[in-house]
Amino acid sequence: MSTRVDGPESLIIESRDELVGYLESGCKPQSEWRIGTEHEKFVFNVTDNSPVPYEGPRGIGALLEAHHNCFGWDAVRENGKIIALSCSDCPIGGSISLEPGGQLELSGAPLKTIHDTEAELRQHLSQVGSVAHQLGIGFLGLGFSPKWTLGEIPVMPKDRYRIMMQYMPKRGSHGLDMMFRTATVQVNMDFSDEADMVRKLRVGLALQPIATALFASSPFTEGKLNGFQSYRAQMWQDTDPDRTGGLPFAFDDGMGFERYVDYALDVPMYFVYRDGRYVDVAGASFRDFLSGKLEALPGLRPTIDDWADHLTTLFPEVRLKKFLEMRGADAGPFGLLLGLPALWAGLLYDTTALDGAASLIASWTQEERNEMRLAVPRTGLATPFRGRTLRELAREVLALAEGGLLRRAQRNDKGQDETHMLRPLMEIVETGRTESDRLIAAYEGPWKGNIDRLFESEAL
Repeated sequence: MSTRVDGPESLIIESRDELVGYLESGCKPQSEWRIGTEHEKFVFNVTDNSPVPYEGPRGIGALLEAHHNCFGWDAVRENGKIIALSCSDCPIGGSISLEPGGQLELSGAPLKTIHDTEAELRQHLSQVGSVAHQLGIGFLGLGFSPKWTLGEIPVMPKDRYRIMMQYMPKRGSHGLDMMFRTATVQVNMDFSDEADMVRKLRVGLALQPIATALFASSPFTEGKLNGFQSYRAQMWQDTDPDRTGGLPFAFDDGMGFERYVDYALDVPMYFVYRDGRYVDVAGASFRDFLSGKLEALPGLRPTIDDWADHLTTLFPEVRLKKFLEMRGADAGPFGLLLGLPALWAGLLYDTTALDGAASLIASWTQEERNEMRLAVPRTGLATPFRGRTLRELAREVLALAEGGLLRRAQRNDKGQDETHMLRPLMEIVETGRTESDRLIAAYEGPWKGNIDRLFESEAL
């Protein structure tokens, strides 16, 4: 039983069961499964490759306003400043938002095919690119900012980020780097029931290091080589141990929605949103909030909106909400942005492929999974595993994904083949040459150690 509170149609949560029910409500029949792709990109001034501030006639705020005026997307404002755009009634919609350091993110709509994802991505880059060109702004798809120091990067005017900025350094040495200097591509995947969710969660967690290796594109820090394939992934290893990592409990007997809720209840909170403002409750648990025992808001009880907000502040390699978020990849060029949904749709949306992936990881131990996750940011596809390398393992995983996509096309009314979306990943495996390797070769070769050449040649 729930009680309505003032404001939006939000309900006070009366029991833990309602939190479980929220996750369980994401279950869908296979006919309703969709693919949602999110990707971030760095925003830079084309004149000098410097970061773009929010304020000013050529700032990120102006970019969002211009997009709003030109294409009619709805503006979302905080304290009077535009911080996001949404287009719920567009044929291919989604939302555009800002990460802490001005990384521009497209949170794509839940779409039926990766062909739809491609159309969505092309539309987005065309629209945002047209307004950016007028402002002298460019975009860069990499996992880590290749040139800028932490101090050079502007802070976006979102109060939740200011709360996180104060809390992050208390839990790890790279939380601010993660916030301000990383960019990713993610894909959101559906599940049919609790058992299906658990299988997909386990496969996703176990194989996430392979995605990290395949999509590695962050070999630079402050204009120099950093010795890593994915420096973005390395930053996550010292961000906040309470809310990151590979979720070892997910492989225990009895794993399900309830177990994830118990985990989330004890992950420290960042904030509570009330009366149009973010209240700092950093370090408090949602379990205490559920009992009305928040020190900053005594007696206040949470709504389901608070629970949904809290779930977005957990950062494991695969995150459970009403769907599963695959979170292990660096941002990258156009082809790789499509490669991620192709990889996971092939593996997770076909029973035979999912069976094969589950069988592949079945005997892996927690120690092996963790060692792989810790090693892959530096050694990428060369990471050793059970007498072979992740490159060899990735070849096997991609074969499973390709078979899954072929069968998916056979089931599709239009017979749309999505397997070509995997070609950039197959080329990486066949050559052993990742996006990071390609960028390193250019830096040491024709760019002659000049990182500004990257902005010229790799802009989206």
